[in-house]
Amino acid sequence: MASSTLISPSTGRPGFYVILWAVLGLTAVFVIITSEVFLATDYPMYHAYRLQVIADRHILIPHALAGTFALLAGPIQFWPQFRERHLQLHRVLGRLYLVSVIVGSVTGIALAAGRPGLPGTSMQAAAWIVCTIAAVVAARNRQIVQHRRWMARSYAVTFTFVSSRVLNLWPRYWSHLGDSLAAVGVIAFTLASILLVDLGIDWHELTTRRA
Repeated sequence: MASSTLISPSTGRPGFYVILWAVLGLTAVFVIITSEVFLATDYPMYHAYRLQVIADRHILIPHALAGTFALLAGPIQFWPQFRERHLQLHRVLGRLYLVSVIVGSVTGIALAAGRPGLPGTSMQAAAWIVCTIAAVVAARNRQIVQHRRWMARSYAVTFTFVSSRVLNLWPRYWSHLGDSLAAVGVIAFTLASILLVDLGIDWHELTTRRA
């Protein structure tokens, strides 16, 4: 079925999935260099944000650790050979992924509390938790195809923590409109990511005419 080929390259188009993961990896490297490295060196454009990060470090550290684990666990969990050979470890990592999502969501909302970005962060956190819990419920009910679909959506939301930071290179993003733009950007990236995943899952059905 098409829904399973999204995360099982061996049953679909392996070349496409290699390119997909390569693009995601390069995007992550790009964001790390242009955002996190510049942030660590007190890049002038990020100075005010850097001071905010330092002030929020007690909440930001568990938030970052949880998000990083979820981000790195995704490719391993979607790797069909790993899943088939190490099913028990796959389940353990899945439980840890769920914990990471909950911790990342709660701390994310805590970081945004009292700031203009709270609506965007709350929407992102809600989508992240709903998609992940739906995936867990489907797995417990042995609805494996639905489990994979919801995990794909969950990971799409996970990756918005990287993809939305591409906007960091836009100077206006850091202007007096920055907080409002950040909220809109997070919502837009979250919705777009989930939509693109669904289009990818159902692409074959959408583009194939029934006899």
